[in-house]
Amino acid sequence: MGTIAQADLYRLINEANERGERVAVATVAHTRGSTPQRRGAKMLFFENGETAGTVGGGCIEAEVWAEAREALRKGTPALHQFKLTADEASEEGMVCGGTMEIFIDVWDEDRKEVMSDER
Repeated sequence: MGTIAQADLYRLINEANERGERVAVATVAHTRGSTPQRRGAKMLFFENGETAGTVGGGCIEAEVWAEAREALRKGTPALHQFKLTADEASEEGMVCGGTMEIFIDVWDEDRKEVMSDER
């Protein structure tokens, strides 16, 4: 699974919002060292448990999913730092060893209206 194309990102968010479902959007904001994805990679987390895209796979996505659930619960965005130290990476069978900053934002029907008003 690769990162999600921008057109697909907005289509999936819109479809979820039309169902009355909020979506957490995780975006790789900054990386240092060896990481599984580059800046700009995105992943969607839906309230029904589905996902689309990727921010790295494995243990990173499990940690990001936990933060995305919290963001969906609270409805607030936040920037999170995830460390992929060489020791942690080798334990998980990964070749990475850097850090990633991932911004998690929540999109809902109210956000869609704001975006429409800005056009």
